[in-house]
Amino acid sequence: MEIYPMQDYGPAMKGMLIGGLGIFHVFLAQFAIGGGFLMAYFQFLYQTDRLKSGRSFTDEYFRILVLISFVIGALTGVGMWFTSIQISPRTIGVMVQEFHWIWAIEWTYFCLEIASGYLFYRYGPRLGNGLRLQLLIVYALAAWFSLFYINGILSWQLTPGDWLEKHTVWSGFFNPTFFPSLIMRTVTSLATSALVACLVINLSHYEPAVKRELIQKATNLLLPLALLLPTGVWFFSVIPEDSREWVMGGSIAMTLFMTLGLVCSLLIAAYAFVVLKWQKLTLNAGTATLLLSLAFLATAGAEFVREGVRKPYTIREYLYCNSLRQDELSRLRQTGLQNVDPYPVREKFEKHGEILTHGAKVFRFQCSICHTRNGANGLASLTQTWTDEQIRLNVAQLQRTKAFMPPFAGNARDVEALTQYLRYLRNPQTFEVSADSGRADVLARINHWLEDVGTTPGIELAKQH
Repeated sequence: MEIYPMQDYGPAMKGMLIGGLGIFHVFLAQFAIGGGFLMAYFQFLYQTDRLKSGRSFTDEYFRILVLISFVIGALTGVGMWFTSIQISPRTIGVMVQEFHWIWAIEWTYFCLEIASGYLFYRYGPRLGNGLRLQLLIVYALAAWFSLFYINGILSWQLTPGDWLEKHTVWSGFFNPTFFPSLIMRTVTSLATSALVACLVINLSHYEPAVKRELIQKATNLLLPLALLLPTGVWFFSVIPEDSREWVMGGSIAMTLFMTLGLVCSLLIAAYAFVVLKWQKLTLNAGTATLLLSLAFLATAGAEFVREGVRKPYTIREYLYCNSLRQDELSRLRQTGLQNVDPYPVREKFEKHGEILTHGAKVFRFQCSICHTRNGANGLASLTQTWTDEQIRLNVAQLQRTKAFMPPFAGNARDVEALTQYLRYLRNPQTFEVSADSGRADVLARINHWLEDVGTTPGIELAKQH
């Protein structure tokens, strides 16, 4: 079992850091992917005499894409790798180990995307129409194939499918949610690029009639939004049953974020079909900005749900969110956590240092990926009104306390150490170890609770009842 140093971000929950950066990066990546197709489409319209300003706008749009996607997108992409390795190194390790050739192929397409993009940026204005279109098609396809391969790995985390038995690359890559995820991400990319184009057009120097024509052509890329609803139904029909239950009311946060993403997507689609295509109206800068903001919120909602419905796993039925496998968790029930974490804790305890240091390590090892001490989702606040017995029982039977939490990894002494540490967090100045802490009957009761619930995940316990 690999043990990595664990980072502490104070009051900021680790998931908030990686989630916030991830949403921003995904939105920029969608712009880059859809932007390639939009520019190739505009260049094609120009060459076929259906859009006289298509060539000039393509050059202008590409300058925006290079600045935002190539620069900011690349920085956030590197930031995603750095943050993921800091927060969940074992999950990233498994993803790289199992799909290293897929990552290599994706990076090859990414290099092709960057190379073709910079070639167009440097030489595009001087190239003939045929070469320009070919270069834009290469750029667009390279960006989309980068999405194709990343999508296979990300969707595998939620629905590993036959990989759990076969452990082969393609059994994991072409998993049950691969195709619906790919369609939804492609449609979203096209819509994002169209909305950015409408904003750029409104801020450009073109005459009103030309702007209107450009906007009408750009909004054609919003039409595939009609695929989102049936594809979304397809996606939710193949995800695990408990994951659907989280979204359909089992977890109010996931339900709200799912609703946010759905409503924002429907509003954009309704505006595109009713106002832009049916009524043939144009789109001003303010409305384009509003719709682009809705697209960002839709992306945020979708990414939050994609991450959340995997709980209590980071890799479904293989690796828990605290980076433990099922077999390792069962073994730790026997051996305990006392000597598992070799790294010192930063906190200095004036009294009761041994049990509090033990509890701090249990918290770091078991809880810190999803909880803070006193900040976002802080355990000091969440357990503020709990008695000692409530803490002991709820910790020992975590998967019954909340089905989307993994079973507790550790023995009765680990539960007791964490109990005292959580009590300490409430008021460090007046803390005293509970009078019954460490007594044989208390440890026996905790051990009974641990044995009663076992190491079966909460989502499986729910099915049994």
